[in-house]
Amino acid sequence: MFSFAWKSRYSVGIEDLDEQHRAIMSGLNDLHEKMLNGKVNEAVAPAINSLVAVARHHFTAEEKLMETAQFPGLADHCARHKELGLKVQEFLARHDHGDVAAYSQFMYFVRDWMTKHMENEDHAYAAWLAEHGIH
Repeated sequence: MFSFAWKSRYSVGIEDLDEQHRAIMSGLNDLHEKMLNGKVNEAVAPAINSLVAVARHHFTAEEKLMETAQFPGLADHCARHKELGLKVQEFLARHDHGDVAAYSQFMYFVRDWMTKHMENEDHAYAAWLAEHGIH
């Protein structure tokens, strides 16, 4: 089962960012449900485009806070965001070229990436932001 549920260990201690993380998780769960209901062709592409927009907004908000606090890992963190974007584009291109497994693989890749990212990279900036008065 795919389910992607919020856990307190994902929290970065900034409610707006945590809410954005929850929105991405919810979007991934909705996308998975559409896939299970056989709506890949008519519903999945718009759902992924919506997820990409939510993720871009989140990454911009996150990076702005890190920049404000002069987080020393900002460049590396931005690189991780960019790598994700490139990987998502790769999955979309695979699907466009007839790879029927691309969406399923995309779902599991993104869930694993987000889990590791929130628990590791995001927690690195969370401590820095808290030390610099950003909560």
